[in-house]
Amino acid sequence: MVKVAFFGTPAFAIPSLTALIASSHDVVALVTQPDRQRGRGQRLSPSETKSLAQTHGVPVLTPERLSEPEFLRALGRAAPDVGVVAAYGKILPDEVLSLPRCGLVNLHASLLPAYRGASPIQRAIQSGDALTGITLMRVVAALDAGPILARATHPIGPDDTAADVAAALGRLGAALLLQHLDAFVAGDLTGEPQDDAAASCAPRLVKTDGQIDWQQPAKAIHNHVRAMHPWPHAFTHLDGTRYVLHRTAVTTHSVTGQPGQILESAGRLLVAAGECSVIEVLAIQPDGRHVMATAAFLAGHALSTGAIFASRSPR
Repeated sequence: MVKVAFFGTPAFAIPSLTALIASSHDVVALVTQPDRQRGRGQRLSPSETKSLAQTHGVPVLTPERLSEPEFLRALGRAAPDVGVVAAYGKILPDEVLSLPRCGLVNLHASLLPAYRGASPIQRAIQSGDALTGITLMRVVAALDAGPILARATHPIGPDDTAADVAAALGRLGAALLLQHLDAFVAGDLTGEPQDDAAASCAPRLVKTDGQIDWQQPAKAIHNHVRAMHPWPHAFTHLDGTRYVLHRTAVTTHSVTGQPGQILESAGRLLVAAGECSVIEVLAIQPDGRHVMATAAFLAGHALSTGAIFASRSPR
């Protein structure tokens, strides 16, 4: 029976952890991020993987720093044969990489070497890619640069959000992991080196990345809205109020309005974008309110035609 230490935090990791628990493998430890304050009430909440692990009696380790001696001793006592990483959220130091007898594998949500880094799904959608995938790779010290063990592709639909793609890739990754993990542990799967010259980066998102730039064409804004869901969300400002745009559609209209200008607000919301293009807002959320279909929002909240959404946050 292969002893597995699993490193993962968000919902993306749930299918893989679930599959390992249900398999013949022995999950000897879950390493996940410490409980964090979440939601409007800012209550201390465990990660999605921690809740699952506790339900199944899997020992949970939540180090604030991976160099903590107590954590390293606990992981060492678990004596894993292999480590599996799925969106853990931190770079693993050498002290951790050396603990599993056979090394570690990582499920990365892109077709490496494209989009190395913390936000591969979001960056792929922002770029307008129609195809992405999941890569099973051996973990090395350099970020997402290890040998590729296996890959599987997945289409990105024109209206898919980052949440949609993450859910699909999480399931795809779980199947890929179970298909190849035993061969990796047995030493029968060494992988192919990545082409570093073809690598691209997907840096971690910050809240301000959600700001909509209305100078961009409607297609790029639509991609931005999809990429920023569910976090940090695509947002803009009008008359001091912050609005989150949850769903949009690219129209065939062509206008010469100023980017960000409201062109129509009676029953539907059309906004001028860059390159004389027009985008329709289908779902909107004013600050402090619930998400609403735009038609329902406009029925009770007037937005003036000719008003201009800001491309920069007010100071």
